[in-house]
Amino acid sequence: MNGEASSSASPSTATIVDLTLDERTVIRRNADIEHERAVAIFDLLEENHFCLVNQPDVGPFHLRLSLEENRLLFDIETAGREPIDRVTLPLASLRRIVKDYFLVCESYYAAIKHSTPSQIEAIDMGRRGLHNEGSEVLRERLADKVEIDLPTARRLFTLICVLHIRG
Repeated sequence: MNGEASSSASPSTATIVDLTLDERTVIRRNADIEHERAVAIFDLLEENHFCLVNQPDVGPFHLRLSLEENRLLFDIETAGREPIDRVTLPLASLRRIVKDYFLVCESYYAAIKHSTPSQIEAIDMGRRGLHNEGSEVLRERLADKVEIDLPTARRLFTLICVLHIRG
């Protein structure tokens, strides 16, 4: 896949216009994580492609992301908050990538304080590579229900990682 969307839905319907993260289990996050969350939500709402495969003319959407047991839930609603669908993904396919991504992010934030620019750049390349891998896995896992482009998948992967943080 080249990252481009191929849906026949109009750009105005194939979009997320509002997003809610279920943060009931969140204890606290540091400033870096809060910044990443805010930027991901802002960027996602500014530009995204989100289209239901079996209902290409439905939308725009309100999306609610949550974790429940070992599943990632996408509660999809109309912009007026009428339920449309719930997509459930087992977390097993993303668990390793999220764990590795967290480890590399910790290294990255530590490197910013003490490492050379070339060391920081090397760690950041690894971080971006894992982020891209997680985004592609997410796209593949959603493909039979929801069509998303790569930038949308990247922002959603960031938010999925935020939901995994428990304190």
